[in-house]
Amino acid sequence: MEKGWLDRFLALVPAGGTVLDIGCGAGQPIAGYVIGQGYDVTGIDSSPTMIALARGNFPDHDWLVGDMRHLALRRRFQGVIAWDSFFHLTYDDQRRMFPIFAAHALPGAPLWFSSGPRHGEAIGNLHGEPLYHASLDPDEYRSLLAANGFSVVDHVAEDPACGGHTVWLARRDKDG
Repeated sequence: MEKGWLDRFLALVPAGGTVLDIGCGAGQPIAGYVIGQGYDVTGIDSSPTMIALARGNFPDHDWLVGDMRHLALRRRFQGVIAWDSFFHLTYDDQRRMFPIFAAHALPGAPLWFSSGPRHGEAIGNLHGEPLYHASLDPDEYRSLLAANGFSVVDHVAEDPACGGHTVWLARRDKDG
């Protein structure tokens, strides 16, 4: 379901380039697809269990246990993904993620992430457990992207071609 968007993202990353997957989980399906296309993935997730699964699935790539809100790898990547991950953060934590995205994105690097379609909070359900979601207003995401050196390439709210996800594709300015 995400393949079309992933292909658009990867078209902006040099062949064989480096991709940071923030909130990677077990590495499937997103990181697995990126790896299958020949890219070098570094993934971070707060769950040691998920990272252990990712390491088992893709042992030749880097998998780190950590809190995305405090990410400071001192390394920049040719592409950054935060798919179905950072919208589990509070509004303020989401706002604080944009400088983190910028700090890890090389000039020209794409940023691909998902959000809700409008400002609001919701509690979902994952395997019988409550799961928090929050989204800022789309205009605020645009402002945060611009303030942190990104230009919006495309944005589709509740994209039917992507399972109803609200999708953002941005690109780090070349002089970033």
